[in-house]
Amino acid sequence: MEQTSPVIIPWTTTQTWTFRFLFLFFILLILTEPNAGAPMLQPFYQYYIQPVHWAITWLAANVLHLPERINTFTNGSGDTTYDYLVVFSVAVLSLIGTIIWSVIKRGPCNYYKLYYWLTVMLRFYVGITMIAYGGVKIIKLQFPAPGLYRLLEPYGDSSPMGLAWTFMGYSKGYNYFTGLAELSCGLLLLFRKTTTLGAVIALTVAANIMAINYCFDVPVKIISTMLVVMTLFILGRDFSRFINFFFLNQTVQPAVLTPMRFKKRWKNITLITLKYLLITYVIVITAYACIKGMTLYGERAPKPPLYGIYNAETFIRGHDTIAPLITDGTRWRRLVISGQNYAQVYFMNDSTLNYIFKIDTSAKKVFLYNYSDSAQKYVLKYIKSDPGVLKLEGKLLSDTVQITLRRFDEKKFRLNSRGFHWVNEYPFNR
Repeated sequence: MEQTSPVIIPWTTTQTWTFRFLFLFFILLILTEPNAGAPMLQPFYQYYIQPVHWAITWLAANVLHLPERINTFTNGSGDTTYDYLVVFSVAVLSLIGTIIWSVIKRGPCNYYKLYYWLTVMLRFYVGITMIAYGGVKIIKLQFPAPGLYRLLEPYGDSSPMGLAWTFMGYSKGYNYFTGLAELSCGLLLLFRKTTTLGAVIALTVAANIMAINYCFDVPVKIISTMLVVMTLFILGRDFSRFINFFFLNQTVQPAVLTPMRFKKRWKNITLITLKYLLITYVIVITAYACIKGMTLYGERAPKPPLYGIYNAETFIRGHDTIAPLITDGTRWRRLVISGQNYAQVYFMNDSTLNYIFKIDTSAKKVFLYNYSDSAQKYVLKYIKSDPGVLKLEGKLLSDTVQITLRRFDEKKFRLNSRGFHWVNEYPFNR
């Protein structure tokens, strides 16, 4: 392979050692935490990650002597104890590898070729990640609109992450704005001539993601921090140019964008072909997954037949009509059917109980299974008499019950009804 950089000068010791460490660190981190940015690793990840799980578990128990055994690995949370130990182990291994590398390879040297290809790898990793992040925002899969449970939840009971999710999920426009920013910088990073622009946008976007994760305790702090670090590395080649242009008011020479090329033409054709195949694959798969997700669990997913919030108007147990006393922990206050096979009962004393909730529309029956005790199964007949009125009859616990519920229109919530106003004579901060 030919080196096309116009000036070849030896690197300083600090540059050499720093590059060696970062080279090893980024590669090991991507292998162990591929996230959405390395789809080509996904078919093999489940096989090679098992030894990593065993090694981290052994390290935690026998070297670090952590009080609890590690049984939770990367899941919806990317900030598990396991994940932090992976980053720690990757850093230690990278440092050891840097020392060995530096002992073997002494004297003046440079790594322009490795630097070039490492930058390409990080460009694609950050770019593909941003495309995935942007897709789930534009389709509103990551931040769905506030659901029935969230609308009923007391404001002070929400977690910081729940508050952030509700804030983001409320506004379609803000999702489109952030999603398009992530999607655009992701696409720009995939092409050499637009890398700098893409990296500048990506740094802003990634820093905002990192800030939200830190400030609202969202468990994706490691990955978001790494995206910022990787983006800074990509921008490293332009650091002096930025300083000259923005701070010193000096003329900035055009960046050297000549790509590395193989001597044999067929290798270059193969490389370019693979690049565009990967880009096409990422775009198609992301679009397909987002559109499919939208119909499975997104805004276009089918809602259950009895979807809605139902307030209990009368509650008859046996032959007794139970008064709505706020100290009663057995009388229903409301029934919320928010998703397929899921419902939540609110009692008068504000306690709640989650049920697996199945509906047989032909037999006009509902089946309730207690989440915490699957042996508890209740079958109730339902009748929809007047518009918005739902009647349930059957045996609940050890008594027969007759419950009359009336649906509450969730559009009446202020959050759903306020809308957008160009003109506000006074602030409407409620």
